[in-house]
Amino acid sequence: MSKKCNRSCGIGGQAVLEGVMMKKGDLYAVTVRKPDGNLEIDTEEFHGVMHGNKIKKTPFIRGIFNFVDSLILGTRTLTYSANFMEDAQAQETAMDQWLKKVFKDKAESVINTVTVTLSIILAIGIFMVLPYFISSFLNSFVRSTTVLAIIEGIIRLGIFVGYVVLISAMEDIKRVYMYHGAEHKCINCIEKGHKLTVENAMRSSRLHKRCGTSFMLFVMMVSIVLFMFIKVEDPFMRVLVRILLVPVIAGISYEIIRLAGNNSSNILVKIISAPGMWLQTLTTKEPTEDMVEVAIKSVEAVFDWKEYLKEEFGRDVDEDTQNPA
Repeated sequence: MSKKCNRSCGIGGQAVLEGVMMKKGDLYAVTVRKPDGNLEIDTEEFHGVMHGNKIKKTPFIRGIFNFVDSLILGTRTLTYSANFMEDAQAQETAMDQWLKKVFKDKAESVINTVTVTLSIILAIGIFMVLPYFISSFLNSFVRSTTVLAIIEGIIRLGIFVGYVVLISAMEDIKRVYMYHGAEHKCINCIEKGHKLTVENAMRSSRLHKRCGTSFMLFVMMVSIVLFMFIKVEDPFMRVLVRILLVPVIAGISYEIIRLAGNNSSNILVKIISAPGMWLQTLTTKEPTEDMVEVAIKSVEAVFDWKEYLKEEFGRDVDEDTQNPA
């Protein structure tokens, strides 16, 4: 078998409630294990914002659109998976009923748009603006703006890691994290050149360098570096700069994580990826075999992994009957 260095197979994914979403190009699939134990698979196309525009492929700019698209698709697939929960319909609120009455068929789209918008606003407020205000209480004691920027960054990292630790203690989130692990295991299995089977996937790592958890950690780290060198005297402008630089930070972080995914054996990449990989030990858990089965269904709905192994590793798995790995 002519094996290449581990390069991205181009699949991205996300854990949902009792299921896994996998995406390749414009095609995505969500597989959910329903309360009765059966699997429901939904395959659709998703084009995202600015579809077809060349700017979405421009380095350091594409990351901004990728981040927004991920939030939109993530919200959509989470909502889809929630519909299969036994008490989903019983918990419909008066607001849900009002939205359906006013917006009719567009109600779900409106809800998703509002959810994504609020998520972005809250994320910027909690992880970008709040650390600045907390660190500003030290202005009387710390005169160096560089040191203050570092302290602000440490606070930002502390809030983010604390948030991850806090939600990881929730029972429902633990199951989502197990499906998150199943998602990673399937992608790692393919990118290592192995047949995508439950057995092989279970032996694969649940950590992956292209994970959204690592991306968010890169965002925190890149912000520290930028805010150390971009100095503004006016307090209002300092807050404004932190908000305006969010797209720039996201763009840089996206390029770093792409580099990590395509050059996973590089020593420097391993070093800069290490903190994100450590954090994934919190956001992923070892899945059960039936969870991996769900993830495999989503992979196979959007990606011909057999052809990938043939092209990238020179391996025809249909003819390779002697080696099950």
